[in-house]
Amino acid sequence: METPSCPKTWLAESILVTIFCCLPFGIVGIVNAAKISTLFAEGRYDEAEHASRQAGKWTKTGFWIGLACGVVYLICVAYAAGTGEL
Repeated sequence: METPSCPKTWLAESILVTIFCCLPFGIVGIVNAAKISTLFAEGRYDEAEHASRQAGKWTKTGFWIGLACGVVYLICVAYAAGTGEL
């Protein structure tokens, strides 16, 4: 039986999302990402794959929410500057 390859860890992406986008979702991504290599090394391949999917889900969610908040912020600043309320 051939050993499956280690699933994507999402660790770097989770750290970047935590720093630049959305702290709570990024932290959940980091926690799940930190489990992947350990689970894989222990031979728990299905659990490592599940942790990878969870890390990816939370990382992507944090990225998109952070991006949406940034866009809303820029729209609010542009509106305030246009009306002279800034």
